[in-house]
Amino acid sequence: MPIRSNPFFNMDSSALLSLLRHTGTSMDSKSSKKSSGSIGGGVLKMFKLIPMLSSGCKMVNLLSRGHRRPLLKDYATTGTIFGFRKGRVFLAIQEDPHCLPMFIIELPMLTSALQKEMASETVRIALESETKTSRKKVLEEYVWGIYCNGRKIGYSIRRKNMSEEEMYVIDALRGVSMGAGVLPCKNQYDQETEGEMTYMRARFDRVIGSKDSEALYMINPEGSGLGTELSIYFLRSH
Repeated sequence: MPIRSNPFFNMDSSALLSLLRHTGTSMDSKSSKKSSGSIGGGVLKMFKLIPMLSSGCKMVNLLSRGHRRPLLKDYATTGTIFGFRKGRVFLAIQEDPHCLPMFIIELPMLTSALQKEMASETVRIALESETKTSRKKVLEEYVWGIYCNGRKIGYSIRRKNMSEEEMYVIDALRGVSMGAGVLPCKNQYDQETEGEMTYMRARFDRVIGSKDSEALYMINPEGSGLGTELSIYFLRSH
């Protein structure tokens, strides 16, 4: 799968550190003019509605008939945010829904807290590695400082191997390219203690800024050029 290096998203360390250290309050003026028909916006809106969904509505697949042509792109990367209603959020990055994740991590953030962040209509998640060597690729680093909308929320370690629960989610969503909803729990105990498993999946542009920085920008399926609502940044600072 080709990974594009885009001059319009040239990510140098100073620019990303500015994003990481300070709360991002300014937004592209275009983002305030988003069409109500945007599927990209629809994914986040559906994720915000998850508290009202139940296992009787296990999957909300947003593959709209009217938007299939621009929705799927060969170079697009699959990103999935999932977690129990009462638990923490996981982030999984895949080349496509049929591959095992090349990156998976438990974020130090509750599912309910992330849903509150999405009320701002723009979510920027940044992961910063303080590793002093650049022998590995950025996504191969293990220890990360996690930021959400400019605020540091803690540290986390990339998963080397997936747990049984994480594998269950990835397998259950193998046929889903974009959508948000609720999955039934594998056992009654998890459902009673942690609540049901919620998820949001979208397609992303994967952009390389340098050997120490990458970013994922959620694709607007309509191709209208509007700013994406969800961005994920990876930075290795020296």
